[in-house]
Amino acid sequence: MFRFILSFLGGIFTTLTMSIGMVALTIGAIFWMYGRDLPSHESLAQYTPPTISRIYSGQGRLIDEFAKERRLFAPADTIPPMIKQAFISAEDKNFYEHDGYDLRGIGAAAFDAVRTRGRDVRGASTITQQVMKNFLLSGDRRAERKIKEIILAARVEEALDKEKILELYLNEIFLGQNSYGVAAASQTYFNKTLSELAPHEAAFLASLPKAPSDYHPVRRKDRLLQRRNFVLREMNENGYLSDEEYAVERAQPLRSVQNGDFDSFKKDLPPRDYFTDEIRRQLSEDFGEGEFFTGGLTVRATIDNEMQPIAANALRRQLEQYDRGRGVWRGTGQKIAVDQLDSEENWRNALADLRVPRDIDLENQWYPAVVLSVGDSAARIGIEGVEETAEGHFIPAKDVQWARKRLEDGKLGRKAQVAGDLLEVGDVVLVRRMTADADGSFIRWTLRQVPEVQGAFVAMDVDTGRVIAMQGGFSYQASVFNRATQAQRQPGSSFKPFVYASALDSGYSPATIVVDAPIEINTPQGVWRPKNSSNRFYGPTPCAPASNSRAT
Repeated sequence: MFRFILSFLGGIFTTLTMSIGMVALTIGAIFWMYGRDLPSHESLAQYTPPTISRIYSGQGRLIDEFAKERRLFAPADTIPPMIKQAFISAEDKNFYEHDGYDLRGIGAAAFDAVRTRGRDVRGASTITQQVMKNFLLSGDRRAERKIKEIILAARVEEALDKEKILELYLNEIFLGQNSYGVAAASQTYFNKTLSELAPHEAAFLASLPKAPSDYHPVRRKDRLLQRRNFVLREMNENGYLSDEEYAVERAQPLRSVQNGDFDSFKKDLPPRDYFTDEIRRQLSEDFGEGEFFTGGLTVRATIDNEMQPIAANALRRQLEQYDRGRGVWRGTGQKIAVDQLDSEENWRNALADLRVPRDIDLENQWYPAVVLSVGDSAARIGIEGVEETAEGHFIPAKDVQWARKRLEDGKLGRKAQVAGDLLEVGDVVLVRRMTADADGSFIRWTLRQVPEVQGAFVAMDVDTGRVIAMQGGFSYQASVFNRATQAQRQPGSSFKPFVYASALDSGYSPATIVVDAPIEINTPQGVWRPKNSSNRFYGPTPCAPASNSRAT
């Protein structure tokens, strides 16, 4: 009987041993098979993430940014410990203990999946595994990718220290609002540097990697608040926050730029204009778009902060003066459906979605507005960015009497006498405040429109060739075509001052006689025969009278 028991137990032991051996061999074979031809992880040690290219004025003021992914790179030693602790608590509490993968986490996730029959499938990826997924592998959820992820994570843990892995993770992750990495996200959501963040703000950011769109600070505010408080509780349980600190931080409201609690960093940036866009075009040609948008270039432009707005306003003033002198009303060509004007919230949302110029500051800022109603004496308007009043905002009849409306057949209607002659309910227009010259007090709202005739302005330092001001049109947001650099037109008579200045510098005077006779000049494009606009030649002629002719 004893021998039978020993034999039975020996059989069970042998079976278990062989089973364990087979499982081990199977797992080893799987890892060997998937471990071949994996991407090299060695490049991560020299990885440089794509970062923002920034343009500064001649006075050192930031005037524009260009990036495909808005990222500000922060080395590991510049990231405050609290930021690291928040993300570790939210994503991988055993980060400093495991070797790239967390068997306990994987087992718990597998158990929950089996227990709920696949309804509760939660991730068990460590921060190291997420780095592998973001840098070296795809984002699909197949078992094959998971195995490769674990293999690479184990290899990376041997090659890089924990701080380097954390640096890669915190600079690469997408945190919503086109922000990549914690430094850019801190600026986007709070307009603060990483060192200025409070623990509840760090927990806010650490709540986002799971699914930024599901934790939007406005649309999903309650859900984000719950997630933030969960991260704070984890930080407390992990020993990163004391009980007193946890209570204080948990009681803080959920504040962000998107909720209007902080000014956006974009507030200090002027609207993009022709000057910085021309820099983009030239550097993209010189270095390639990829390098410009991802290389983190720092560009010191020649623009003068004081002269540029003066140049822009000088051009705009003359173009608008000419346009209003023609007396033709075109408006913006945009309309909002009448059924969207039933509430302030609806028309404001509809107006915000329309593409109309918002970068015009001539005498006062120009605002997009929508016509809410039209009467004989005035048209009531709703203005973007301007609070409604009990009385409302109006365009009086006398403000429209300078223009005639172009009709559908192309003809011009009668000169406007009342607002209804130009405006209809739902029309989207541009308006600005009319103010008194003496004290700047408000008079009324007045209609404006982008001129049909365009122009350009360039100011250069003739000694150095530096372009200190450039305006390529009335409004960059209305038309990005830069008429200062992209309009290929002959200079015509505007070139004459250079010719005469050169002649005077060479000893000519207005009384010097020159021979106005036919001439032929060989050029790469063929023989050029310049002539006067009258098709006549005048023989010996003083320089001064010759200025009245026009060569073609």
